[in-house]
Amino acid sequence: MDRNVTSAAAPSSGGAMFISLLTIVLLSVALVVGLPGNSFVVWSILVKMRKRSVTALLVLNLAVADLAVLLTAPFFLHSVAGGTWIFGVAGCRLFHYVCGVSMYASVLLITVMSLDRSLAVARPFVSQKLRTKAIACRVLVGIWLMSVLLATPVIVYRTVLQKNRSLVCFPKYPSERHMAFHLLFEALTGFLLPFLVVVASYSDIGRRLQARRFQRSRRTGRLVALIILAFAAFWLPYHVVNLAEAGRALAGKVAGSGPVGQRLRLARYVFIALAFLSSSVNPVLYACTGGSLLRSAGMGFVAKLLEATGSEVCSTRRGGTLGQTLKGSPASPEPGPTESLTASTNPLE
Repeated sequence: MDRNVTSAAAPSSGGAMFISLLTIVLLSVALVVGLPGNSFVVWSILVKMRKRSVTALLVLNLAVADLAVLLTAPFFLHSVAGGTWIFGVAGCRLFHYVCGVSMYASVLLITVMSLDRSLAVARPFVSQKLRTKAIACRVLVGIWLMSVLLATPVIVYRTVLQKNRSLVCFPKYPSERHMAFHLLFEALTGFLLPFLVVVASYSDIGRRLQARRFQRSRRTGRLVALIILAFAAFWLPYHVVNLAEAGRALAGKVAGSGPVGQRLRLARYVFIALAFLSSSVNPVLYACTGGSLLRSAGMGFVAKLLEATGSEVCSTRRGGTLGQTLKGSPASPEPGPTESLTASTNPLE
C-alpha cells in the first residue's frame, strides 16, 4: 500500500480530525472482529477438518493473509492516535510490505478460486485431474512468491520523514513519474487485471450453466461469490484514488496540492482503513453462509461448510483428491461419465 493512515501530512483541520477519528474506529473494528475471526477459521480448517478440499486450502491461505495484515493494525493505531511514527524506517517498510504482500495474496487467491469454479464447468474432467495435493501446493507456493515480488516497490519507496514536528511513515518518490508508475502498477496488478479474470470466469460460468441448465450449489458457491464481492467493494475505492493520483502525477501536479489533491489525500486515509476492514469481513461471511450449520455443528461449522466437494471426491482414481491425499483415505470407485459430469460441472460446490 503506497500511502498510509499513519501519515500526519493531512491539513490540521476539523475535517482532518474527523478523518483521523474515523480511521481509528475502522482499524479498531477490523482488529476486534478480524483477529479472533480469522484465527478461528485457521483453527477450524487445521484442527476440525478431516478432509481438506481445494476450496478449504484456499480459504485457509486467505485467512492467513488477513491475519498477517491485521497484526500490523496495532502499530498503525498507535501512530494515528499519537500523531507520530515511532517504529523507525525498518518498521515503516516492514509493516507496509506485509500489507502489500497480503493484498496481492488475497486478490490472487480470489482469482484462483474463480478460475477453479470456471474450469469445473468448462472442463470437468480436467478439473478433476488437476485437483491434487501436488498441484494445489504448487499453486499456493506460486501465489505467495508472486505476492512477495509484486509488493517490493513498497520497500523501495517507503521511508520516515519529518513533518510539522512529527515523524511520518510516508512514500518518497524521486519524481512524479515514479509516483505515477507505482500507483498504476499497484492498481493494475493488485486489482484491475485480476478482477478482469474474475469477471470473465464468472461470466463464462453463468453462460455455461444457463445453457446446460445446471443448478448452482448453494453454500460453498455462494461463499466464494461473497468473498469476491466483499474484496471488490472494500478495495475498489482505494484503487480509484490510486488512479486519480496517478493521473495528477502524470499531469505534473504535486501530490496533495490544491483542493482536489487535499481531498484525495483525506479520502485515501479512510479508504486504506476500509481496506483493513476487508481483512475482517470473511469470517462474518462464513458465519452468514453457514447459518444452519452453526446451529447443528457448533464450533465445527466452518469445517462442515468447507467439506470436500463432489468434484474432488470424483477424482480419486486420477491421483487422489487433496483431502484424501492429506489424510490417506481410501479411494472411492470412480463414477461413470454421466455421474462425473453432473458432480463436477457445478462450479460452486
